Amino acid sequence: MVSVTSTAVATLGVPAVAALFAIVYWDAQRIEMARPRLWAAIASGTAAFGLGLYLFAPSAPMPGVIMTANTGSVLYTFEREVSTEDDDPADPGWLPNEPTGGEASLESSGSSEGSSDAGEERV
Repeated sequence: MVSVTSTAVATLGVPAVAALFAIVYWDAQRIEMARPRLWAAIASGTAAFGLGLYLFAPSAPMPGVIMTANTGSVLYTFEREVSTEDDDPADPGWLPNEPTGGEASLESSGSSEGSSDAGEERV
């Protein structure tokens, strides 16, 4: 006997895998990643495999099914992060969103000239 849950997962899972392929392919093209079709296939292929495990191997442990289904998306996300980061070296002296570097944070921190650490450099 087929359960209602399995039918719902199959009915919604197949379009979800197709949508995942389309979204990853669109995003990879948008940010000009190398081989967008391959990344879309990896992300949606592992999701489809996880869906198949859930539907056709009921004895498979659920954490393994979830990990299998998420692997491609996680790998794509890591690769996306690496390919979109800039090549500038990190500067530990200030936060990246500060327009003038560390000078703005020293002025806005409210430290007065009479404090005990006024002569020390803040990093």
